[in-house]
Amino acid sequence: MELRVLQYFLAVCQEESISKAAQTLYLSQPTLSRQLKDLEKELGKQLFIRGNRKIALTEEGMLLRTRAEEILTLVGKTKNDIISSDEHLTGEVVIGSAETRGIKELVTVMKSLQSHYPALRFSIISGDETQVLEQLENGLIDTGIISGTVNNHKYQVLPLHYIDHLGLLMRKDDPLSQTDAIHISDLKNLPLIISRQMANERLLEQYLHLSESDCRVVAKTNLLFNASLMVEEGLGYCLCYEGIIHTDDASALTFKSIEPAITFPLKMVWKSAIQMSKPTQKFIDALTNYENSLQ
Repeated sequence: MELRVLQYFLAVCQEESISKAAQTLYLSQPTLSRQLKDLEKELGKQLFIRGNRKIALTEEGMLLRTRAEEILTLVGKTKNDIISSDEHLTGEVVIGSAETRGIKELVTVMKSLQSHYPALRFSIISGDETQVLEQLENGLIDTGIISGTVNNHKYQVLPLHYIDHLGLLMRKDDPLSQTDAIHISDLKNLPLIISRQMANERLLEQYLHLSESDCRVVAKTNLLFNASLMVEEGLGYCLCYEGIIHTDDASALTFKSIEPAITFPLKMVWKSAIQMSKPTQKFIDALTNYENSLQ
């Protein structure tokens, strides 16, 4: 299976047409069709369902599309990592992170590094903690920002100074908004909107000692902005971290912390058993120095 053929395959996936893909690749249609048939023959699987106007992917084709994107991403990243030099640092540092205001610490370091290495790029991929660790395992990201525990033999860990505080996002005209803080007992029987990670990892039980039935969970989401729209419409209260959704004077929402405080210190993690690329190592070193300066 050649990288060139995988690129051809992805072009057909994007165009949903062999003839249109052939045009973008500057290939003849018969040549591209032959390459795709050879790929199907090599794999022993049908990858496309060929229709009159456009093609669709089979189940095996959808799997190959995902894998091909990952493979070509890793190839490009590896190439950039190798050719990059200390004097002319180029390439991309890919960071996986859940939604947190703690990203500001990373952005401060990113800005400083880019002032010295203009060709250096950064990419932040949003996802919950499980997704971040999976992407780290598969080599799709260089580092991850999490708040949970990890295997210290498997990962290097850099504690960050930022700490996420758990609380409730609610409408300003809600009676609970007049209280100084929310107590865990207040959450019982409230219609709650929670993150999918919170549900999957049973964080309600772990940190609040409540079940979903105690809190009457009415919705789950993986994006806090979507959850904030649900709160605005009066669907419920969102259990989330402070500072991600703006609650200034122009907002219809407000945030109230939970007492006693429930906090989640952030940390950056990366795999111990791999050689860091030059851009990633430079970023880790710069972030380490920045965190040390805050002590």
